[in-house]
Amino acid sequence: MNKKHILHLYWRAGFGLLPKQLDLLVGKSKEQIINDLFLESKKISPLRINTTGLDAFKEETIKKSPEVKKDYNILNANLMKKYNHIWVNRLATSKETLREKMTLFWANHFVAKDARIKNVEQYNNLLRKHALGDFRQFVKAVSKDSVMIQFLNLNQNNKSKPNENFARELMELFTLGTGHYSERDIKESARAFTGYRFNFKSQFVFNEKQHDSEIKTFFEEKGNFEGDQIIDIILKQKQCARFISEKIYKYFVSEDINVSHVNLMTEVFYKDYNIENLMRYIFGSDWFYNPENIGTKIKSPIELLVGIGRIIPIKFNKTNELLKIQTVLDQKLLYPANVAGWKGGRNWINTNSILVRIKLPTMLLEKESFTIQPKGNFTDKFKLVSVKNKYQEKLDVRVDWKSYQKAVKKVSSNDLIFSLILSEINLGTQNYLKTLGRLTKRKNLSKIMSLPEYQMC
Repeated sequence: MNKKHILHLYWRAGFGLLPKQLDLLVGKSKEQIINDLFLESKKISPLRINTTGLDAFKEETIKKSPEVKKDYNILNANLMKKYNHIWVNRLATSKETLREKMTLFWANHFVAKDARIKNVEQYNNLLRKHALGDFRQFVKAVSKDSVMIQFLNLNQNNKSKPNENFARELMELFTLGTGHYSERDIKESARAFTGYRFNFKSQFVFNEKQHDSEIKTFFEEKGNFEGDQIIDIILKQKQCARFISEKIYKYFVSEDINVSHVNLMTEVFYKDYNIENLMRYIFGSDWFYNPENIGTKIKSPIELLVGIGRIIPIKFNKTNELLKIQTVLDQKLLYPANVAGWKGGRNWINTNSILVRIKLPTMLLEKESFTIQPKGNFTDKFKLVSVKNKYQEKLDVRVDWKSYQKAVKKVSSNDLIFSLILSEINLGTQNYLKTLGRLTKRKNLSKIMSLPEYQMC
């Protein structure tokens, strides 16, 4: 594999590479590099946070005392913010690159949110565990997780009055896509999932008294179905393999769907619904490395932020500042806007976010002053405004320049540019880069990362 293809692979399967890391891979075959990528992600390292402070709260006391409930909620909220912080750090530092990238992808596929940190931690690690595994078992595990049960009202799904929220989203957003099921299928599916509950410890509980045990008809099959059997029937539909293949193609390959490539992916995935086999097929295919697929994807806010952190280690000393940056860029981990998740692609760019994206490197690396103020009437929505006013701030971050200097020592300016920018560089940018002198100098790193071309991968 040539350098450009290796870098392309590691941007799509991860968050980029340092020049020296890239050099170590040169000379290896495509098969070797892909095998190493999967081998490094074989291990599953759960992302944990200390929640022992919550152990003092009892379910009965929380329900009876408004004061206790308030304290419980405040502690939960603070732990949620910290969990967001350590997840971003994990993405920037983990050696299990592909597993973490896949976890990020699935978090925007099986979208769900919760205010209780123990539930959120459990769900996040469920995504991580199944990220490269058996999709069939993945869907079944998601359907029984407390976060999903609460988020899509499965805990309100009773045989006397079925709630259709989960049944609808299961097919529309998680497995088949719009138009590939009937309203009757939704109703019958909802009946099969009645009785799904969880206890105070977030453990799955099947309430037989609330389960509809009568015969259901789903996709023309009849039986006394429960949730797992509904999922098995859904996966019999080839459309399920196609729907997931299309979504993975848009995220890892290109926003512009190539039908023939997706058809090939569908055949591979439909055989056994093995996620790792599908990803190996994609990364091993010649068309994955076609010029039209390289450097043409707009980085998500998290990819942009984490990609900077992969080149030069950065530590946010204040969690709220990290959250504020994610909010203004419209991708705040653990807080999806709705069940459909972030749309991605060109939707990442608007008049407010583009300004922050361009300024972010100098805000992080050069402590450039900025002002972020509330947007509208919502205190959790922000916008970047003029820096020339009395409300100027500077991010409280620690930048590990020593690690950066060590990593780029003896690296040429051309090699640094090559490792940072995958897209075509226009003539104006080329001329600008010539005025900067030796580009590996730390004062020039933020200038390179502030280029429009750095927004692409």
